[in-house]
Amino acid sequence: MAKKISEKTLKKSFRTWFFWNGCSQQAESMLGMAFGQAMAPVIEELYDTKEERAAALQRHITLFNTEAQVGSICNGIVCGLEEANANGQCTPELISSVKVALIGPTSAIGDSLWVATIIPILLTICLSISQASANMLWLGPVIYMLVYPIGTCALSWFLFKLGYKTGLEGMQTFMATGRLNLLTDTMTVLGLIVVGALTASFVSCTLPIQIVKDVYDATTNTILESQVLFNADSVLNSIFPQILPLGLTLGVYGLYAKKKWSPLKLMGLILVLACVLTFIGYATGFYA
Repeated sequence: MAKKISEKTLKKSFRTWFFWNGCSQQAESMLGMAFGQAMAPVIEELYDTKEERAAALQRHITLFNTEAQVGSICNGIVCGLEEANANGQCTPELISSVKVALIGPTSAIGDSLWVATIIPILLTICLSISQASANMLWLGPVIYMLVYPIGTCALSWFLFKLGYKTGLEGMQTFMATGRLNLLTDTMTVLGLIVVGALTASFVSCTLPIQIVKDVYDATTNTILESQVLFNADSVLNSIFPQILPLGLTLGVYGLYAKKKWSPLKLMGLILVLACVLTFIGYATGFYA
């Protein structure tokens, strides 16, 4: 009789991966230990002898890394391959090779789709909701705390089941059609658009330089006090809207990505710049 993984075991394997995928992450095997732990109930159900179970666990605690949510499709595919191996339709070598081959595509899709796109969009929506009303500041965080885990769980479970049902053939078909590259490029562009929108909406940076002077109004024969004759910030925004927040964001990114500055060092730099520019603003009457 052919061996088949029960729905109960699949759910147990998924729950183990979903809640504990990062609990044992380290430099040697990355998510390998968590992957092996998630595969433990599947292996226990499929194999009868202690030696078979030990060998199966051994091949799943090796180096493995992915984006955990989208990467759950790897778990589903490997569950299907282990089922095939228990029925003599697959080899352990193929299972190990498939795991390694899936690291790159699932990491690329997961980072582009989930980390760089969906999470920033959700955060933007929730921040906007909180900023819309002073009496509803709590609503944004509450929505995020509800939508994020529920959405993450739904997506991960869907991909886990998809991987188990379609198996390696489904992933190969998806990659062979070129849809993987198209999806990755699309998500990368969408992620950049989201970052640009976040920069324009939530990064505040002004240039506190202006010329203020009392002006004589001949039509009313009065002196108009403190009239702004020149405002550097308004001039820059009329040429290129939000150019200062964009420049600040790109500068911080350059220091982080190119110069390898730590986040703490970057925060210190921003704090110093904020203090200096604020002082200039009050000294020139910009904030008066």
